[in-house]
Amino acid sequence: MSFKERVFEKARQNVRTIVLPEGDERRTILAAQQLAAEGIARPVLIGDPSSIADAAGKAGASLTGVGIVDPADSPKREEYAGVLYELRKAKGMSEEEAGRLIADPMYFGVMMVRQGDGDGLVSGAVHTTGDMLRPALKIIKTRPGIKVVSSSLLMDFQDKEIGHDGLMVFSDCVVIPCPSDEELAHIAISAADTARTLCGIEDPKVALLSFSTKGSAEHELVSKVRSAVRIARSLDPALALDGELQLDAAIVPEVAALKAGGSPVAGKANVLIFPDLQSGNIGYKIAQRMGHAQAYAVLQGLARPCNDLSRGCSVGDIVMTAALTALQAAGSIKQP
Repeated sequence: MSFKERVFEKARQNVRTIVLPEGDERRTILAAQQLAAEGIARPVLIGDPSSIADAAGKAGASLTGVGIVDPADSPKREEYAGVLYELRKAKGMSEEEAGRLIADPMYFGVMMVRQGDGDGLVSGAVHTTGDMLRPALKIIKTRPGIKVVSSSLLMDFQDKEIGHDGLMVFSDCVVIPCPSDEELAHIAISAADTARTLCGIEDPKVALLSFSTKGSAEHELVSKVRSAVRIARSLDPALALDGELQLDAAIVPEVAALKAGGSPVAGKANVLIFPDLQSGNIGYKIAQRMGHAQAYAVLQGLARPCNDLSRGCSVGDIVMTAALTALQAAGSIKQP
């Protein structure tokens, strides 16, 4: 069974409600049809019902088993606006602004997740990452103990000798351009949790990468990684985590024996933490294009799961992201 098939099967075992705020977008409708038909999730499209029905008709899609919620006449609208106002009034939000914002499908959808009327949210077919993250950070906020929202790429390699049965987690490759040492530490903790929740890696081995291995070079960039290791260890002393490590020392046992003997991680890392967004983005695309790995992106660090898509996404991408979101929801921390 492939990784994708395992994800779908796990999602079917504990079906979750996934909110899709881009309700009248063609690919999103087709993905909702597949999610419902295959029992992967309970999809809910947000938007004007007539517009959604018209778009579904043009796409040749069935809406059987697909929920539709219209923020304009939802009985939850006043409740949601009131919650948003209470959450943001200390930041200067007025009741009028809260009422206006909650009419936006993105704000409405995120509030559904916060209030437990949805288990997770997927968007990005027509919206940017920021369009979703802004309401998510205002409404859902970060998990207790985690200070940043970041991303992980779930890398599925054809060579099953790589990582954990061909699976590795690369982080952060999408969100934070130049993380501080504290942010790197929190990214590492979140990525380890992602590895457990979504990849079935019960014993994540986390390597914080650098161009230096255990003092082979001295530079302020190396010092930042070392500091991140110390902070991460204080946050989770039981986690198998080490750095600074070069990539070969992190994943090749023979190199690890020469460069980092005695490390609990070197030579067998399955979670790679990149020092900045440039290296992370380049690294995952090299693995994807030259190593022929499949890459699946998720956000991590939010108290309840919201995930972003590329605007060039396919229907299959939306379905897979929704399934991963359902798995995150199954293991997510309850909203306070």
